[in-house]
Amino acid sequence: MSIEPATMWADWARAVPTLGHSVVHDAPDDPAAAAVRLARAGLDEEHVVYEQAGIWYFAAGGAVTLTVDAARVVARARGCSWTVPIDGPPLDLVADAVAALGQSGAADLYGWAAFELAHMLHGDPAEAGTEPLLHLIVPSVEVALRPGKAEVRSIGDTWTRKVCALLADAATPDAEAAVALPALPDAEKLIAVGGPAYRQAVARGVADIHAGLVGKAVLSRAVPLPPGGVPDFAASYLAGRRANTPARSFLLKLGGWQAAGFSPETVVEVDPSGRVSTQPLAGTRALGPDPEENERLRRELLTDAKEVHEHAISVRLACEQMESICRPGSVIVEEFMTVKERGSVQHLASRVAGSLEEAVGTWQAFAALFPAITATGVPRAAALTALARYEVEPRGLYGGAVFRVGTDGSLDAALVLRTLLGRGARTWLRAGAGVMGQSAPEREYEETCEKLRSVVPYLRFHRPFGDSDNPSARP
Repeated sequence: MSIEPATMWADWARAVPTLGHSVVHDAPDDPAAAAVRLARAGLDEEHVVYEQAGIWYFAAGGAVTLTVDAARVVARARGCSWTVPIDGPPLDLVADAVAALGQSGAADLYGWAAFELAHMLHGDPAEAGTEPLLHLIVPSVEVALRPGKAEVRSIGDTWTRKVCALLADAATPDAEAAVALPALPDAEKLIAVGGPAYRQAVARGVADIHAGLVGKAVLSRAVPLPPGGVPDFAASYLAGRRANTPARSFLLKLGGWQAAGFSPETVVEVDPSGRVSTQPLAGTRALGPDPEENERLRRELLTDAKEVHEHAISVRLACEQMESICRPGSVIVEEFMTVKERGSVQHLASRVAGSLEEAVGTWQAFAALFPAITATGVPRAAALTALARYEVEPRGLYGGAVFRVGTDGSLDAALVLRTLLGRGARTWLRAGAGVMGQSAPEREYEETCEKLRSVVPYLRFHRPFGDSDNPSARP
């Protein structure tokens, strides 16, 4: 006799330990550095740092998980597992599991969604592959870091004492030592890797657009790191965060992935009252040290027909997606075509907000808005098909999301762009540009270079490079 999913989720939720130990502790004045200190300390193999609205959250402990692949949703806790086959919308099962967890006590979950989850939601599920598509943890310890203060919640006093000792220990290797680790000897050489193939792919994309196969495709290219370099993700995160102005930032080692990223926009934000918003950024120019040149490029961005058109159709589609989940008349464009500075680039930015329909939950909102328009294309299903033609391998986390979600109905999901990625022995970066009918391959390639400059100069490595490791020394 099969067991109903609701019964399994309730059993799982009862097995999840609560964060019953809570304390407020002094912390360093730099919350990003404090979060990196905790991440480097090895409290647990699985951990997430997530920056949201001026607070750095650190979560560790991978004993309690909720994962999704193309065939099933699996929950784990206390050495046991509960598996539910997927025969409908996969995120409905996730919503039910999180709701059951909320019945057992409030909790925050942290995790990621791979770009290929989009095939389960909006495309051909057969294209989703066999790799995990979503991975969530209910942490054993959660720390909210503000300047000078840390709020620590954990499942037991041992976790709390370890965290407080790390925050207080002046002898712990400090942030400056991490940031001073070796950098790449020639960042521009790495940034240029794969340029000719990318230009050719853009030309193919433009031809497909003129043929009516797709309206816009956000085509990306992967940039593998030199084989001799072993990046320090935590040090790279801190160095990069000091040079960037992201909407969100994150550092994680979770579910087989490592990532350090500086997200320019959120995919979706939902608060417990049901207010939902999304933040499309589309249209790009460089941002450098010369204020006059930056202002010239800003004016150019605001008047460039291709960039304005690209942005406008992204906002239009965001409104359509929001109207599918929001109360009639509640969807508004709160910001339209402002310019946001994001590290080495400036973007056209808008924000679309609304109030969720009574019957629509947080995970349904996520399903409607994921993946971000600005990392996919228009129309979404056609863009997914086009990207499978143009890009050599699955994106994985790139173009997906890293998020923090509460059992109170809140969710904050950052778009995974401007990110150092690692899986197994591989480490790489990826950058893309929105290809339209008016696109010039050279300009779209240069846009990817501009975006990579938000990350590549700030990569830090565990040892200095020799000539054999330098991308500029390779033929």
